[in-house]
Amino acid sequence: MTLQLTGIAASDGIAIAKAYSLAEPDLSFEEKTIEDAKAEQARFEEARLEARQEIEKVYESALENVGPEAAAVFDAHLQMIDDPEFNGQITAKIESDKVNAEAALRQVADFFIQTFEAMVDNAYMQERAADVRDVSNRILAKLLGVNIPNAATIDEEAIVIARDLTPSDTAQLNKQYVLGFATDIGGRTSHSAIMARSLEIPAVVGTAKISQSVNDGDIVVIDGLDGEVIVNPTEEELATYREKAAAFEEKRKQWALLKDAETVTKDGQHFELCANIGTPKDVDGALNNGAEGIGLYRTEFLYMDSDEMPTEEAQYESYKKVLEAMGDKAVVIRTMDIGGDKELPYMDLPEEMNPFLGYRAIRIALDQKDLFRTQLRALLRASAHGHLKIMFPMIASLQEFREAKSFLEEVRQELEGEGHEVASDIEVGIMIEIPAAAVLADQFAKEVDFFSIGTNDLIQYTMAADRMNEHVSYLYQPYNPSVLRLIKHVIDSSHKEGKWTGMCGEMAGDQIAAPLLVGMGLDEFSMSASSILRTKALMAELDTKEMAALADKALNEATTADEVVALVKQAVKID
Repeated sequence: MTLQLTGIAASDGIAIAKAYSLAEPDLSFEEKTIEDAKAEQARFEEARLEARQEIEKVYESALENVGPEAAAVFDAHLQMIDDPEFNGQITAKIESDKVNAEAALRQVADFFIQTFEAMVDNAYMQERAADVRDVSNRILAKLLGVNIPNAATIDEEAIVIARDLTPSDTAQLNKQYVLGFATDIGGRTSHSAIMARSLEIPAVVGTAKISQSVNDGDIVVIDGLDGEVIVNPTEEELATYREKAAAFEEKRKQWALLKDAETVTKDGQHFELCANIGTPKDVDGALNNGAEGIGLYRTEFLYMDSDEMPTEEAQYESYKKVLEAMGDKAVVIRTMDIGGDKELPYMDLPEEMNPFLGYRAIRIALDQKDLFRTQLRALLRASAHGHLKIMFPMIASLQEFREAKSFLEEVRQELEGEGHEVASDIEVGIMIEIPAAAVLADQFAKEVDFFSIGTNDLIQYTMAADRMNEHVSYLYQPYNPSVLRLIKHVIDSSHKEGKWTGMCGEMAGDQIAAPLLVGMGLDEFSMSASSILRTKALMAELDTKEMAALADKALNEATTADEVVALVKQAVKID
């Protein structure tokens, strides 16, 4: 029987294949009293080592498929499975309570999970609960002789179906076999959606019940263009979607022809399309998709992928590699955006009521100047190898920007005094992600060289809605007129002072948003590399005067996000 579900179109394309369910296995067991504690402890240790080997394989698979940025999560899993406190409590419980290894493991793991989950005001520590659950389930499965579904073992074309995809799951997806996926929960900015776009496979998230509606082997169609999932389609439906898939692939071939073309609108206006990257390894994907520059290099992954604070030399080599690879193309490097959900095990950051609004990014940098100095020295030294622009994140006040820029100048003079070559034309800008900075953009524009709008945070801060919270995700509205008005104010403020504005949030690659942003006069669009060619093709169909009139309507006549979407769809043909 055919079933059709609607979700959120998270990654473009259409895929048709058999379903592969990542449903959780049955890990139930009976608690038993044991007599030989040492034998039971040995049994636990054997299962732990087997699980550890499995995690190491997942890590290697992740490095190959999705790179070090995504693979870094398994460092936490390896640390957890080797943690002497965790393992010591389990073996002690086997000895003291004379219970089997399964019971001791479950009791200790539940204690850790409940402790971490109770830290409701610390997102980072709450995420550690997921690490404990993942690791303990792997060990438990080994004790029970149960196989945990493993995406890395898929060796034929398949559509992955799950309630959600964890980092552990997505890291193992091999695009040679995994043609797409669908999940119950998630949104366009969720981890799984971003990974799908990185892998360039179709995905539909937020279907609510796909994991309960599909059996292994069912034929599934993923329509990542319109957010539809069809289970066991009729022959007629299959034919329709095969035609739609072929038409989309033909479009992709046409878009690929634009790789080396300049980004211009129908009336000849140029806009710059750039890529967001997290590591030097991502540069190839950016260039292969026709990026005209790097609009955001997230340097925090240098810190997250290391067991200790990265040295000046290590940072210098990473920045130099990206700058040299991009040649004369501009590279905007954001200074460390750590804190919030990006805590580091080797940094003693305080527990906070709300870490996303707390001690993070530029606030840490200005407080811990030694860390900041190391990064700025590496950046300024690397500037001799390309076209560097430096951007400060999470700026809320002019005082913060002035202090950061003054410190940057101090470091420059220090390096030049040591005889280092430093580029003389480095532009210095800020991320606009806090509404206070957006509102005061007219004053900031007098002092910065550029703005880059970080819409992922700007939208959630403006709407007071956590974009990762499914209960309020309906309020994460990129097209809400209030958000659009803030963006327009930022762009106009920069232009009035002869400066430029870019955008590096997910909204920059959004096909509904792009016509509005063209109409508002956004200068630079930075996005996932896989979105660049499609956006370049769309821009070639747009007339800037017509888009300006469309943006004016959206800003001054529309009252809801839905009304804005309707205006765009009426005015522009979106492929």
